Amino acid sequence: MSTHAKRERLLLADLLETTGPEAPTLCEGWTTRDLAAHVVVRERRPDAAGGMLVKQLAARLERVTAEFTAKPYEELIQLIRTGPPRFSPFSLKQVDELSNTVEFYVHTEDVRRAQPDWTPRELDPVFQDALWSRLERSARLMGRGAPTGLVLRRPDGQTVVAHRGTPVVTVTGEPSELVLFAYGRQSAAEVELDGDEDAIAKLRETGQLGI
Repeated sequence: MSTHAKRERLLLADLLETTGPEAPTLCEGWTTRDLAAHVVVRERRPDAAGGMLVKQLAARLERVTAEFTAKPYEELIQLIRTGPPRFSPFSLKQVDELSNTVEFYVHTEDVRRAQPDWTPRELDPVFQDALWSRLERSARLMGRGAPTGLVLRRPDGQTVVAHRGTPVVTVTGEPSELVLFAYGRQSAAEVELDGDEDAIAKLRETGQLGI
């Protein structure tokens, strides 16, 4: 049975192929080629991928990423589509589902929503619940840098506190949109914000959400 992560992986690969290597993305300064290289390095070069979180490894990450960015674009897409090698933890179905469902969803939207003719995807309720479940676990990590208190709320009233503080801004939307907001794609997320106007402005403009 196909998992959410596998489905989003294939959607991302197909989208990257369709848009080509020089298309814009929501990741500032990244083209689709840059994003593709990032995805491949994250899965296939754990010796370098740690630089995404550990400053001491940043130089190595930059070197390895540059090597992959220089590869033929079609090769990068095929590496994404076929998935990680057997020695990678990501090759385990449970790890893949836990670690890549949101990763691939967000990056798919990074490409889709950077295009002028993008339209919203119709996501099924099961996938929305899966995204919400992951957001509940990661919300405080994603929101730790928020300049205000931050509460994320589904239309049905379910909430999660992403950051404690005052004044509080409540962001309401479908889990898929809340994920994008919490991962730093505030301008692209279709959500409603409620709270103090100055606090809302700060939250919309901050670059401190996400990892």
